[in-house]
Amino acid sequence: MLERALLYQDLAVAEATAPILPLAARNLVFEGGGRRLIDGLDLTLRPSVRTVVMGPNGAGKSLLLRLLHGLLQPSAGEVLWGGRRADAAIRLRQGMVFQRPVLLRRSTLANVTHALGARGVPRPVRHARAERMLAAAGLGALARTPARLLSGGEQQRLAVARALSLEPDVLFLDEPTANLDPASTLAIEQLIQQAHDAGTKIVLVTHDIGQARRLADEVLFLYRGQLEEQSPASRFFEAPASAAARAFLEGRLVL
Repeated sequence: MLERALLYQDLAVAEATAPILPLAARNLVFEGGGRRLIDGLDLTLRPSVRTVVMGPNGAGKSLLLRLLHGLLQPSAGEVLWGGRRADAAIRLRQGMVFQRPVLLRRSTLANVTHALGARGVPRPVRHARAERMLAAAGLGALARTPARLLSGGEQQRLAVARALSLEPDVLFLDEPTANLDPASTLAIEQLIQQAHDAGTKIVLVTHDIGQARRLADEVLFLYRGQLEEQSPASRFFEAPASAAARAFLEGRLVL
């Protein structure tokens, strides 16, 4: 009986530590409203690389993040984490921050400690980790403030800090600084950089070309639900391969 329990424990530890990268999509398709919104997309995302997803409105950027994260199921194709499909253990090792933060009716600090408790982080660890993340986000002085009384930029910084407090292997961010003031944008970019430096794989959707230049190691450019190109950031910004990407970077309409 004891041997079996130890075996299960060893298997659980192996699952929790097995590599989940590279992250791959194979012939990924998503249909909705009678239209094919993601159309036979193939990609591979490697560790230690900040991946920025760009493209015109309606290109499928947010849909792609939701499919990779597992919030949506593809109509065809598959998403593979380290060569296997996502299971409960893999889902616990990734996080996502949306354009509009979803916050609990609790204090700023409690939004983080509640998430840590739900993930099973021991009680003595929660408070210290939450305070550390809030300080990194410039929210330490607002720890006791109800989260819903924070400004829009502060709420988004809290959402990013909360996601990072769970120490994900992969963090998806969908336009996390859209319509934010420069100070909040800078704070969030610093959090993203710190997470990258700590080993978290970053996958970021942004329409902000300046932000992409600051943060990207590689760029995925989507157009009409297809991956037009995946290339190192320096090459993409200097000499994009597709006509649609060139038009996008020049600020011309991409139809």
